[in-house]
Amino acid sequence: MGTTGLSADPTEYRTRLSEHTDAQLDAWAQELLRDVAKRRGIVRVVGDFRTAARLSETEFEHVFASGGGAPATAGRDGNGRLLVPTISLFALVPGLRLRARDARARLIDYLVSNFDELVYV
Repeated sequence: MGTTGLSADPTEYRTRLSEHTDAQLDAWAQELLRDVAKRRGIVRVVGDFRTAARLSETEFEHVFASGGGAPATAGRDGNGRLLVPTISLFALVPGLRLRARDARARLIDYLVSNFDELVYV
């Protein structure tokens, strides 16, 4: 994978991510949120992001709103799972930056937790 610029494994990927700027990490995280939502669905993205960023449902909603997501658009599906509009997923990144002192580490955790998704895309 070295010739493609991809990392050979999640450990190497984490190391490479740590060498990039916050702006680049933010862009990659926002793209990943969008791309995984298209392929796997919004429920998967919300769950994965909450897990990697260590956010309760309430904290997730606060992060979403803090980043510019319209609070009234957060809701639940028929099974009670938390949802936000796919088009507003980008708001999670700046919201996490505003709400968590260790946002960089949490975004790296999100990117690394989706290493297999990146390799697939």
